[in-house]
Amino acid sequence: MVTGAPDGCRSDLDPRYHRLCDKKAAWGIVLEALASVGAVTSVAFMITLLVFICKVQDTNRRKVLPTQFLFLLGVLGIFGLPFAFIISLDGSTGPTRFFLFGILFALCFSCLLVHAFNLTKLVQGRQPLSMLAMLGLALGFSLVQDVIAIEYVVLTMNRTNVNIFSELSPPRRNEDFVMLLIYVFFLMMLTFFTASFTFRGSFTGWKRHGAHIYLTMFLSIAIWVTWITLLFVPTPGPQWDDTILSSALVANGWVFLLAYIAPELQLLTKQRNPMDYPVEDAFCKPQLMKQNYGVENIAYSQEGITQGTESGWVENPLWENGGES
Repeated sequence: MVTGAPDGCRSDLDPRYHRLCDKKAAWGIVLEALASVGAVTSVAFMITLLVFICKVQDTNRRKVLPTQFLFLLGVLGIFGLPFAFIISLDGSTGPTRFFLFGILFALCFSCLLVHAFNLTKLVQGRQPLSMLAMLGLALGFSLVQDVIAIEYVVLTMNRTNVNIFSELSPPRRNEDFVMLLIYVFFLMMLTFFTASFTFRGSFTGWKRHGAHIYLTMFLSIAIWVTWITLLFVPTPGPQWDDTILSSALVANGWVFLLAYIAPELQLLTKQRNPMDYPVEDAFCKPQLMKQNYGVENIAYSQEGITQGTESGWVENPLWENGGES
């Protein structure tokens, strides 16, 4: 007996995609809409960064723009990944879930970690990181998760069996999924603690940027603790695993946009405040330097002032006394 398509879906639609349009399973439609709006908002923020890059007056705010652009690329991927959880688990969505979930979050948390570390230097009046250094560190931290994910997916699939993820039992699949994210947990906690150090310093203008990262990490940790707990408790049941994971993706994506990117964009065009830097800061404030050649003799200079500028050479009283004697 062939069952018909759910209400809201075409009759010839593949059953794997029924969650995208099934009105009885409204969670799929709601998450699909929120993820789509989040993706569009991420693209809009990326365009805004490109437009404002020439209007940023503070050099140290301009240096972090490439890292923030990379962060938005990760957020864009996070908003695209829920569709792999709304669509039923199969040979194509399984590797996508296990491979991209940790990689995208590792990229975002690495960018936040580098920004927080740079702020700890600025808030204490020390030399900040360069643009290339921040971008390189962010990519370097995230590449560790890439290696872990590639190794796990290749070994699990045994190079050919793409259906292994759907064949695993739900408890085993959830355990593997969480174990694969251990390095991401480390990045989260390291970023959270690094952001807390941005509140310790004399130059308070940078503490607001640190507060954005601190709040973002606090909310992200709360979301991750919630979805991991729900994934292992028996109450919702395995049929809600995809709902939990896709909801966590959408919620964390919006946290990234509203708690970090949106307030950071408001500070981009803020006029540079000299109070945010040390008084004798060579890398932030140009200094007028006076060069003295040789050793200045105070006695000669005072004698020159008293005798005026009539003579082209300076007379020494000792010479005169010697001549009279």
